[in-house]
Amino acid sequence: MAAERFGFDRAYPIEELDAKLTQLLADQPAIYCALGSDEAVDARVRNWIGAVRAQARTGIGAPSQAIDVRTLLDEMRLVKDTHETDLMRRAAQISAQAHVRAMQTTRPGMYEYQVEAELLHEFRRNGSQFPAYGSIVAGGRNACVLHYRGNDAQLRDGELLLIDAGCELDGYASDITRTFPVGGRFSAGQRELYDIVLASQAAAIAATRPGARFTDPHDAAVKVLAQGMIDCGLLAGSLDAVIESGAYRRFYMHRTGHWLGMDVHDCGEYREPGEAGSGDSRPWRILRPGMVLTVEPGIYVQAADDIPSRYHDIGIRIEDDAVVTDDGCEITTGAVPKHADDIEALMRQ
Repeated sequence: MAAERFGFDRAYPIEELDAKLTQLLADQPAIYCALGSDEAVDARVRNWIGAVRAQARTGIGAPSQAIDVRTLLDEMRLVKDTHETDLMRRAAQISAQAHVRAMQTTRPGMYEYQVEAELLHEFRRNGSQFPAYGSIVAGGRNACVLHYRGNDAQLRDGELLLIDAGCELDGYASDITRTFPVGGRFSAGQRELYDIVLASQAAAIAATRPGARFTDPHDAAVKVLAQGMIDCGLLAGSLDAVIESGAYRRFYMHRTGHWLGMDVHDCGEYREPGEAGSGDSRPWRILRPGMVLTVEPGIYVQAADDIPSRYHDIGIRIEDDAVVTDDGCEITTGAVPKHADDIEALMRQ
């Protein structure tokens, strides 16, 4: 049954694991497993190798290497094939419909969890089995908390609502963030910061292309965000100084994207494996067609004495999913409005 269902060459009862592995490891050069992930499993691997070595007098050799299989699987998962990208497009479409539903149904006086329920309803109604992660539905100052999970506050007119939510479909994740006014219209201060974030995302999307480094979209977004922070008075100084000092991180403290696939923060190294150097000294990964990543810049401004009141407690993030193509990238989540005028028009409906 297991062999037929999963396409394995052979399947055995789990009770025979120790005996079978001892046989299968005989005269093999290496064993591949998830090293260090489970002490009990590591102990069993040592026992299997020890049992094979005990047969050395009969001429049977034991593996001389134990290799972490995740380094190979991670690379396989990093570049998606056509079947995978098709699934991810459908997951993105379902999630986009859910975000549109949230924009259309949100009203002052609702609670964050009621908007979350609209998202979950749309996910399941369209065939998604699960949310890909715990949805973030953050109104007002809650949007300044990056991984807000309360989802229990009442929404008030004049505030923004940040929703970071995506569904999982047949094992593949989607990931969308939109920010919109609870009452249907952006204030002047909200619109000013929103347009900065939107411009930074456009710059990051333009930098998401084959041959670019993983960090290029982030660097492109930071330049636009930092200049916007200077222009609106959140920061002072030259663009180069603000970036070099990291002053912009007061209002933008995360990276612009992450891998996406069978997990919402999918596996795969962000730096080139096997190149000169080690750890953080290795070059950033070169983007290749079939890689999928998010593009999600933001601005988070908590109330403070040195911050103009029109920007107090505004948290904005705009996130889309991008499939790297031969000549750029495909945004699979574009069905959700993200230009301020388009959002206001949708909410008026």
